[in-house]
Amino acid sequence: MKAHVYVTLKSSVLDPQGQTIHNALRKIGYATVEGVRQGKYFVLNLAGGVTSEEARAAVEKIAREVLTNPVIEEFTYRIEE
Repeated sequence: MKAHVYVTLKSSVLDPQGQTIHNALRKIGYATVEGVRQGKYFVLNLAGGVTSEEARAAVEKIAREVLTNPVIEEFTYRIEE
């Protein structure tokens, strides 16, 4: 089982790196991109025999306590069985 965790800055937090990427895209002709938010991506390989419920609980705890700064970041995840 694998968990894919996506961490991004909260929408209320400025994203200078995303803005820099957006500006670069506009300069090279990608006018259809209206904005960019950058983030982090993690793949967690989970032990065999873990139930879906246990996996969800563990991934949420890991993401909340280790992978994100809850003051400025939020996360989403998906689990592959």
